[in-house]
Amino acid sequence: MKILDKYVAKNFLIGYAIAFFVLIGMRIIIDLFVNLDEFTEHADLGTLAVVKNIFVFYGLNSTLYFRDFAGMVTIIAAVFSLGKMVRSNELVAVMASGVSLKRVIGPIVLLALILTGVLVIDQEVMIPPLADKLVCGQDDIPGQESYDVWFISDSNGSLICTPSFDTKTSTMYQPTIIKRRLVPNSLIWEVTGRISAEKAVYNPQTGEWDFTNGQITEKGSSGSARPIASYASNIVPKDIPVRRKSMHLPLLSWFQLSSLSSQTTKIKDLAQLYAQMHFHITEPIINLVMLMVCLPVLVCRDPKTMKSAILVSFALGGTCFITTFICKMLAPEGSSFFGIGFWAWLPIFIFLPVAFIQLDSMKT
Repeated sequence: MKILDKYVAKNFLIGYAIAFFVLIGMRIIIDLFVNLDEFTEHADLGTLAVVKNIFVFYGLNSTLYFRDFAGMVTIIAAVFSLGKMVRSNELVAVMASGVSLKRVIGPIVLLALILTGVLVIDQEVMIPPLADKLVCGQDDIPGQESYDVWFISDSNGSLICTPSFDTKTSTMYQPTIIKRRLVPNSLIWEVTGRISAEKAVYNPQTGEWDFTNGQITEKGSSGSARPIASYASNIVPKDIPVRRKSMHLPLLSWFQLSSLSSQTTKIKDLAQLYAQMHFHITEPIINLVMLMVCLPVLVCRDPKTMKSAILVSFALGGTCFITTFICKMLAPEGSSFFGIGFWAWLPIFIFLPVAFIQLDSMKT
């Protein structure tokens, strides 16, 4: 059996490598074709700098492409390995020797589990530290981006705003910080003061934002302001590019999302956070379920039916993918943590029984 396992595993890994490079390569080529003019906006820096920027941009974004295409790559790899065996009538020979076809797909399932672990590592370990770089556009010069920031909440409950944040110098220009406190026994936040300054520079030694001409006006002070030298916050320069837009939440790890959920006050923001927390757990499982739904269809003994089997498997995988996409859109509209969780887990509830039925009805 070890020889058969190695043969199936080898075919699967070859198919996985081919599908990975083809899909990721197509994604990069299409994006580069559409956005080439964005990269050349800084042609004055020289051709070498533009080429370096292209390689750095797509090298970093490959982590996102792998996360997005991992499920489809696994299905294509399974199609490649099993299709090759069906075309050569090898499955018939395997069955004639008394080996169950369920045993044949065992190495594919085991490798899919391992690759799902790689996906989780990519999602939870590799992407979050690169999040501030992954939000950059094609026309940005690495390390010289500038962003506007509006109402980012920190662990103190304060809201941070600035019309311009320079990533190269870690400086906020004309910042405004609205200080608040949570009213006891309620979900209402009360404004206690406002901090304004000419600029604020992050000091990594103290973990504080040092102000230039900083002033704080506290509630009940009759409008009089007093000087303030710095402000301590858990918001660091690396967090600002990611936190400034809710669309960047998927770049954070589950633990970072969990930490943010205790700081956010807007119901809509909480719903988005909870949705991302659930989908961080369910998406790797959904990828496995998609494979389990498709595998029994692909294990056919007649080469003449292989084309239709491939179409059916892609249709099932596509249906699962579209269902997951729709659930992602509906999840933030949930009214509670559990309501959001229902939408995140719905594709598994639908397609996992289908996978078991498919496996049980498989002719081996």
